[in-house]
Amino acid sequence: MSLTDLRGAIDAGAAGLRSGGGEEQTRKLRELIAQASQADQWVFLPPGRYEVNDLALPDRTRLMGIAGATTLALGGGGPFIRSEPGARRIELDGIKFDGAGRPLPDHVPALLHLRDVADLTMEKCAVEGSSKTALQLERCGGALKGNRISGIDEYGLYAIDSIGLAIRENLLSGCGNGGILVHRREKGEDGTIVSGNRITRTGASYGGTGQFGNAINLYRADGVIVSSNHISDSAFTAIRANAASNVQISDNHCLRSGETAIYSEFGFEGALVTGNLVDGAANGINIANFNEGGRLAIVSSNIIRNISLVGPYEHDSVGFGIGIGVEADTVVSGNVLENVPRFAMLVGWGPYLRNVSITDNIVRQARIGCAVSVVEDAGSALVSDNIFDGVEDGAILGFRWHDRATGELLGGEERFAHLTIEGNRRA
Repeated sequence: MSLTDLRGAIDAGAAGLRSGGGEEQTRKLRELIAQASQADQWVFLPPGRYEVNDLALPDRTRLMGIAGATTLALGGGGPFIRSEPGARRIELDGIKFDGAGRPLPDHVPALLHLRDVADLTMEKCAVEGSSKTALQLERCGGALKGNRISGIDEYGLYAIDSIGLAIRENLLSGCGNGGILVHRREKGEDGTIVSGNRITRTGASYGGTGQFGNAINLYRADGVIVSSNHISDSAFTAIRANAASNVQISDNHCLRSGETAIYSEFGFEGALVTGNLVDGAANGINIANFNEGGRLAIVSSNIIRNISLVGPYEHDSVGFGIGIGVEADTVVSGNVLENVPRFAMLVGWGPYLRNVSITDNIVRQARIGCAVSVVEDAGSALVSDNIFDGVEDGAILGFRWHDRATGELLGGEERFAHLTIEGNRRA
């Protein structure tokens, strides 16, 4: 039985579609898609390169090709692929979408722009050569699995106001300003799962101090899971959660990040950062911005090593060269940190310190093992049962902002009412 018989598809080749371009080809493909959507059938595109322009996908579009052999290419000045209003279900399988580097009109945000598709399935597809974003989804749900996105000038995948979206086992490389973005226009429950993806060489051609250049970026999106992704060579952050509450960032590989490898920052409540491996970054893990409401986290069982003092811009605040930085209502436990040129752990920043527990961590080769704020109005912190080995300037030291304010605190010679320091060992 042939593939088309098996899937009950309309064979576009048998229906007269030919490799090449022109308005006639676009019109023919539109007709076939409309016919198939009415009959709940697939359209099968045989191997070949089909140049089309402004292809609108209606509800119940099911479009299938041969992975690695079937290409839909942008044949003019765009737009390229978009969803029609009311398209609730779209399935795409085994097709390469090629923007051919052609410019898109100002009003077109992405090569593929889909809106309000509650049940989107996209598998074994490729998107490449976009002068803007590869794939922009607005208010969409469903699953994107096993796709390849490469050679993109802006973002690989930009998902806005998603409804139960799953982004799994995709490969993204060479995205000019961001890999996978999960954003909301207003802060709220999102629930997207970003898992098992491989993301490499994320650039930041637009510059900035972290708005761009992140492999995975959450913004205002609550309840998101980011797990088991392999991320390398990001211009800025491997995983950046901004104003995103109740997020889980677990079991990810983050290699050679240009700035902070994992960030949970600004107005968030609830971040679980566990089991990640960070090797190479300007900072390792940063749970920041208590001054903006950032609080409530667990940072546990991570390996963080080979941190650098050099970042992609001139830092005007805390700076670079830090393994783990935390501020409020946070547990830091069971982590291993190695080769950190400044602070292996930074606890609080000025008065922004409250209810932090630093226990059972191992620090090897750092200038300072644990820097803790002793500024007036700083809140409580517990530093206990940690092992410090090869800390050049001290195991536990008090700081007032950037300035060292105490001698070694590990032995208890100096005491502060807001600090409990006990059971630590300097090897």
